[in-house]
Amino acid sequence: QVQLVESGGGSVQAGDSLRLSCTASGRTLRKYGLGWFRQGPGKEREFVASINWTGDKTTYADSVKGRFTVSRDDPKNTGYLQMDSLKPEDTAVYYCASSTAYTSAPKNKHAYTYWGQGTQVTVTS
Repeated sequence: QVQLVESGGGSVQAGDSLRLSCTASGRTLRKYGLGWFRQGPGKEREFVASINWTGDKTTYADSVKGRFTVSRDDPKNTGYLQMDSLKPEDTAVYYCASSTAYTSAPKNKHAYTYWGQGTQVTVTS
């Protein structure tokens, strides 16, 4: 059984930082693209960042570019999302996702097969 588990969420003030982790069990993250998405209250799930299987190509939503950094540690079977200079509009449930078909870093949520349960990030002003 494949399971992705996010951790590292919490409540912080604007300008603070958080690092989210996504650890996989039952399946290796190696060789596949890894994505991060978020869903705010009353909103659709949206793309945040992604990284390809070799870790040398990353893609970011315009809203987080320059503030968030996505990375991966394949020996640990874990992906990370470093979030700096957080803003209230970053408040959402954050999800990691693993592709089964793409080694690249797709932005489309339909490119991902396995999803974590989400971790809440709340940013107050």
